[in-house]
Amino acid sequence: MAYWFEEMHTGNVKMGIRVEQQLFSAQSEYQRIDVFQSPEFGRFLASNGSVIFSEADEFTYDEMIVHVPMAVHPHVRRVLVIGGGDGGVARELSHYSEIEEIDVVEQDSLFIDVCKTWFPDNACGLEDPRVTVYNENGLRFLRSRVNYYDLIINDCTDPLGHAAGMFTKEFYGNSYRALREDGIMVYQHGSPFYDEDEESCRAMHRKAFKSFPIHRVYQAHIPTCPAGYWLFGFASKKYHPLRDLDIRRWEDRHIKTWYYTTHLHRGAFMLPRYVEDLLTEEETRL
Repeated sequence: MAYWFEEMHTGNVKMGIRVEQQLFSAQSEYQRIDVFQSPEFGRFLASNGSVIFSEADEFTYDEMIVHVPMAVHPHVRRVLVIGGGDGGVARELSHYSEIEEIDVVEQDSLFIDVCKTWFPDNACGLEDPRVTVYNENGLRFLRSRVNYYDLIINDCTDPLGHAAGMFTKEFYGNSYRALREDGIMVYQHGSPFYDEDEESCRAMHRKAFKSFPIHRVYQAHIPTCPAGYWLFGFASKKYHPLRDLDIRRWEDRHIKTWYYTTHLHRGAFMLPRYVEDLLTEEETRL
């Protein structure tokens, strides 16, 4: 008998993944965490019944949320990762020798422990000596930092539950204050394809647009995300994600990637018309 993990993407659409076994299940203070083994995606982790990442496609998300801003900002020294307890973002940041400090703020310590056990290829990023892990609320942590970080990466799962505070107007304002005068913030922007997900995408863009002078959205194909389509937000005090892209500097690093390229970097900001229209509507709201 086949055993399937099923995730409802809408009331009318669900994604199913055939699984070989369930490797872990527990309820933390903040979420239910499940780990499954599947023939198609390898191991994958679910939070409250939604896939967070899989071994087969996590590289897309982690590369696009890290290498896009790192290819633009010329001198990143201090980085804040909010969420990121699996270690994948820290792993990608570890390729940059000029970074001096990587603060990872993951409220759920069980999430970190699970990833260290079942996803060591991600969790190895947390072993970098430049990484300091804080088991604190990300919004509260931000309030204590002013003019400190060159780059902030919001790697929280979604605008619900214990992560809801990381998608508020206060969060964007506190991020702006925590960044240095030329700082960049990137964040997962969700999937805009289904109607029930559209409003959260609109709200995130509206708040970033009001908080930062430069704000753009870019895209990636991630099979386990709703509709296989995911957006990221790029918000900056100074640098433009296309005009300030330094192709030679990034390619001279010889970083091995599976998804990101500097050619793709440019193309990722070329969005479908329905997404452009959605973003423009929010920018022109009174």
